[in-house]
Amino acid sequence: MNDLFDGLPFRPADILLPQNCDLSLWSVIACDQYTAQPEYWQRVENRVGRAPSALRLILPESCLEGPSVETDIMEINNTMSRYLREGRFQEYPNALIYVERTLEGGRVRRGLVGMVDLEAYDYEPGSRSAVRATEGTVMSRIPPRVAVRKNAPIELPHAILLADDPERTLIEPLSGQTGEMELLYDFDLMEEGGHLKGWLLTSAQMERIARAIRDRKAWADRERDGLLFVVGDGNHSLACAKECYERRKGLTGPEQWSELPSRYALCELVDFGGGSVELEAIHRVVFGVKPEELLDALMDCCPTAVRGREEGQVFSFVISRWSRGEITVRRPAAHLAVETLQRFLDSYAAGHPRARVDYIHGVEEAVKLAEEREDAVAFLLPEPDRLELFDAVAQEGVLPRKTFSVGRAQDKRFYLEARKIRK
Repeated sequence: MNDLFDGLPFRPADILLPQNCDLSLWSVIACDQYTAQPEYWQRVENRVGRAPSALRLILPESCLEGPSVETDIMEINNTMSRYLREGRFQEYPNALIYVERTLEGGRVRRGLVGMVDLEAYDYEPGSRSAVRATEGTVMSRIPPRVAVRKNAPIELPHAILLADDPERTLIEPLSGQTGEMELLYDFDLMEEGGHLKGWLLTSAQMERIARAIRDRKAWADRERDGLLFVVGDGNHSLACAKECYERRKGLTGPEQWSELPSRYALCELVDFGGGSVELEAIHRVVFGVKPEELLDALMDCCPTAVRGREEGQVFSFVISRWSRGEITVRRPAAHLAVETLQRFLDSYAAGHPRARVDYIHGVEEAVKLAEEREDAVAFLLPEPDRLELFDAVAQEGVLPRKTFSVGRAQDKRFYLEARKIRK
């Protein structure tokens, strides 16, 4: 079967699924969510209790700088090994899983779980690989993730690849074929995460997927500089997997690279069209500042900036419960509003050590954080233009970091599937 996928960046994987446990307690949200809301993770901790859970196999980003991080990582790796010894997983070899995630409100996001070939992925700006990052990679965020992954026996993915498939030939046909598949899971996710169902593809369906990807790749090679998929979520986690693979390559001969488990990373491929993917702006909240001083600095940094809403790039801001407003940059140097703001914030933070920028999903959450503190400013960004995403990546390279989010925070991918990454 894998011969059909030779030369393609996405392919079947030996997928591990938890068994003999409560999946609603097993499955928890991506580790890079709710970094400024520790109460979320505490609620999850209380809910999971002593039950087997992916919570024991990940390190939330909010803990990456904690005093016991090295001990935490060691405990995670030990728990992974213990779960494997205990037979906590059932393996589905050479598999693709069709996923339907029903989000709060009823919208259904359809995807396909398999693995991406990291030889076909590059996060560097100006890359010409088939799979490319959508946002700039913050290199300082890679080493902590490498520390978690480098000795781990298994991986749990939260990376989402987006496929631009206007003719709906890739994933969409599977929605009407679930009667031919084996249902693998069907359960509610915690914390307003919605509902998750997954089916095992048949051999015939996998053959069709391989042909559809190959046809789409041929089009991308001709028309879009080879860009086939972009990373919609989990950019830094996938960059970490790439870094671990490159390190492993340095310890083995080229003839062995194709057999390295670390060459691949489990992920979910999602159709970007059809309304199943909703892009949300990621807002900025700056802590540790004098709010009016920060706004004045923004005005000074952008000579064409004015208070109020005019023609140009508009930033809404919230200082406190009583103070809100807008700043317009009338003739911006950057193409995107998020790029204009990010350039300023990076420059400001470099000269003000106490300033800290957090990236927040959801207007309500960003406003609440600004209202609760006297030393914070929330900048609310406009919604991204979904139609320009692929062309922007193909033409301009990576976008500014945290340009957009695939849905709201609770819509992020929940951990469920796993894969062995060490022999």
